[in-house]
Amino acid sequence: MSKFVFIYRGGKPGATKEEQDKIMAVWGKWFEELGESLVDGGNPFGPAKAVTSNGVSDGASGQPASGYSIVNANDQSAAAELAKGCPMLGDSPGAVVEVYEAFPM
Repeated sequence: MSKFVFIYRGGKPGATKEEQDKIMAVWGKWFEELGESLVDGGNPFGPAKAVTSNGVSDGASGQPASGYSIVNANDQSAAAELAKGCPMLGDSPGAVVEVYEAFPM
């Protein structure tokens, strides 16, 4: 088994407490479905700072990351199959889950 990081791009935070609770309930159900594969449900991200050799600026290049999770899977294809169940893919047009292997060091 290897560890894989899901980087979420897109999604909706919910405008009201009721909407946020509903969204979190759907995510909680998906995390339950992931079962023992889920290592860390992660957290949502706030605004980014971009750091380059030229300095620091507000924002990210391209679509900003909105959060992360970490899962165990046999390979990247299996991790990508797990990511297909991500709730934001069904309710946020243009949302993406990027799947990266985290290599042990």
